[in-house]
Order: sequence, then C-alpha cells, then structure tokens
Amino acid sequence: MERIVKIILTLINTAVLAAAGLIVYFNVTLPDTFYVSSGDITSLPGPVSVTDGGGFITVMSRSSRGTETVIPSRMHLRLFGIIPIKDVTVEAVGTPELIPLGNPFGIKMLTDGVMVVDTNSFETPVGFSSPAQNAGIRPGDVIKTIDGEAVFTNSDVASIIGNSGDIIEVKILRGGNEYSVLLSPELSISDGMYKAGMWVKDSSAGIGTMTFYDKTTGIAAGLGHPVTDSQTGELMPLYSGEAVRVSIDRILRGKTGFPGELTGTFMTSDEIGTLVGNTESGVYTRLQTAQDDEKALPLGFKQDIKTGEATILSTINGETPKSYKILIESINLRGDETNSRDMVIKVVDEELLRQTGGIVQGMSGSPIIQDGKLIGAVTHVFVNNPTKGYAIFADTMYAEQKAYQNNFSIGEAA
Repeated sequence: MERIVKIILTLINTAVLAAAGLIVYFNVTLPDTFYVSSGDITSLPGPVSVTDGGGFITVMSRSSRGTETVIPSRMHLRLFGIIPIKDVTVEAVGTPELIPLGNPFGIKMLTDGVMVVDTNSFETPVGFSSPAQNAGIRPGDVIKTIDGEAVFTNSDVASIIGNSGDIIEVKILRGGNEYSVLLSPELSISDGMYKAGMWVKDSSAGIGTMTFYDKTTGIAAGLGHPVTDSQTGELMPLYSGEAVRVSIDRILRGKTGFPGELTGTFMTSDEIGTLVGNTESGVYTRLQTAQDDEKALPLGFKQDIKTGEATILSTINGETPKSYKILIESINLRGDETNSRDMVIKVVDEELLRQTGGIVQGMSGSPIIQDGKLIGAVTHVFVNNPTKGYAIFADTMYAEQKAYQNNFSIGEAA
C-alpha cells in the first residue's frame, strides 16, 4: 500500500512539474499581442491546436452576446482550460485586404540629423588627437544639433565645426535617448582647419522589394527590415526620401559564404512615392498611384501560419514579379521586433535556385503567400546556406503601416 501511495505521489509530482514546464514554455513562446478577425477567437494561439473550449489551450472570452463572441482587449490563455498561462492583448481588425506586390524599388533617403560612422585621430599642434572620441561621441550616434544649429548634411557639420575654434555643444541621439556633449574642435596641421575627428553620413540609397499596398491608407510596405548604415548596423533615421522605379538587370548568384545580390538601374525620373517611415519592420512609402485591387488578398495573422508549402513573389529580372515555391520550416510566434526573424524559410523552386542560388540581397520584402493569404515577407538570407533565410510576419508590417495612414484615399481631396 505504501508503495502504491509513493507511485501515485511520484506521478502527481511529475504531472505538476510537466504542467509547470508547459506554462513556462507557453508563457515565453506565445506573443503578448494578437491581431484577429472580428469575432474570431478560435485561431489563437500557435504551436499547439487551439479551440474555443476543450482544446489544449483554450481562449476564454470575458463576455459574449448570444452566439456572437465579443473580443475584449485582454483575454486569458489557459492550459487544459483550467490553469492560467497568461493574459494577452487582442485587437480585432476585421480581415484587411492587402495587395501583394513583389516589384523592386529604389530607396533614396536623407537622414534626420547625420550619423557618425567612425571616429579618427589627426595631427594637431600638440600631437595626435580625436576631439570626438574625447567628447564621448561614438559610431552609430546621430548628431541632431551643433552649437544650437540643426544639421542635416555632412557640409553642415563641416561648416559649423570648421568655423568654431571653441567649445561647442553637440546634441546626439543614441539608443532612442538624447544626450548633450561638449566638443572641443582642434586645429588640423594638414589643412589648417578645425576638426572633430569623425566621419558622418547624411544619406543612403539601395534596392529592395515592395511587400504590399494598403488601399485604405495609400501606403506600401517594403523591405521587411530597416535601412541601416553598413558600417555601424544602426537604423538610419529618416528625414526625407523617395521611392523610385528600378529595373533589375543583373544577378550575382548566392553561394555558401556569399549571399548574392540583385543589381538594377534606378529610373531616377520615375519617382513612385514618398518615404514616410524607416522602422525595424521595414520601409513605408506613400505611393503616388493606387495599385490594382483585383489582386488583393486577405491578411494572414501570425497564428494562422503553418509550416509547409508557401510561395513568394519576387522580381529577379526587369520589373515584373513571378511566383516561386518555398517551404516554411519553423515559426517563432513570439517573434522579435528588432530583427525581423519570425520564420525560417527555404527556397525549393528549381528555377529560382538555378538563377539566384536561393535568397539574395534585393529580395528583402518579397511577399509570402500561403493558403491564399498574405502572411509575411522575406528579410534575410543565411550566409552559410543561401537556400534558407528569415521572414517577418505580415501582420507586424500591417500594424506598423497603419501609423502612417491619413483620412483620405488616393484620388480624393484632403
């Protein structure tokens, strides 16, 4: 009898530990926020099956009216329908209809302030020095003002510092916080000018792929990751910029250790829109012309995505996108808003593999479609295996572009 009691207690302890482990696991892996279609709670959340009552994880609504479920802003996730896991924020957004694109575009942008990309020492009358380093200025800092004057270009910085000859206040942006430092420019032996000993950057240009167009906002989302400085890796703060037409004319095929690249020609006279955002989830453009809404697809929410077959729309020649087969190998429902790596994907399309070797630079932003829904965008390639890469959830990009919406549609008066 005593032995049976011990066995029962052991089983109970094992079950309790297993349940505790599952609670911790789901608490960590499930996101804190979901977007859902109005009235739909049966698709929440992800790595296991979910039903409204009786599923492995049950979504418990706080209120209902007849047979119509009322989705509150906060909902409970429960293990076995009993044990609380966590509360999540749920936003009912209907089912947005978005137009998948897949066409290349050129990005030309000026930064909001100037970015410090490097610091260096130079020879002064009293030896080598770097005033910028001495002041605590680092690569990746964004200089907003110098001596009270806003700066937007490299020449602004050179002019103010070159004519100073005294201690000046520099306001910088670092990690989202603003700081003030005191800079003491020094005289350079080489040219007789006052210098700070830093290299700065005021603009950026490149090629990416547009992901989708939202006709309700007039905004197109693209790239799936931010435009960053190639040396510091820091996000380039947008001051102004434009998107232009691009025609892809060359493919540098990817291989192990080399990610490959699409190169193209900027149609500089063909501006297609104004850049309105450069964020962790992509670049956002207000287009001048509405897109063909006959191609619109419903947005697929992160919890609707499954591993397996999908397609991407991408342009590897000219300006016309084509559809290519991929596999979604894994899904990270919690995601990471800072690196756009929510899914691991693999190219299996023979034509795309033959021409590009898989995913190459310039394909970032290529929309991903599964089960007739727009679910994501290509963002990164695995350098050691160009057939594989990362992708971002489309609902993340959709939520971001809503911040740039206005109260009129293209073709209507403001």
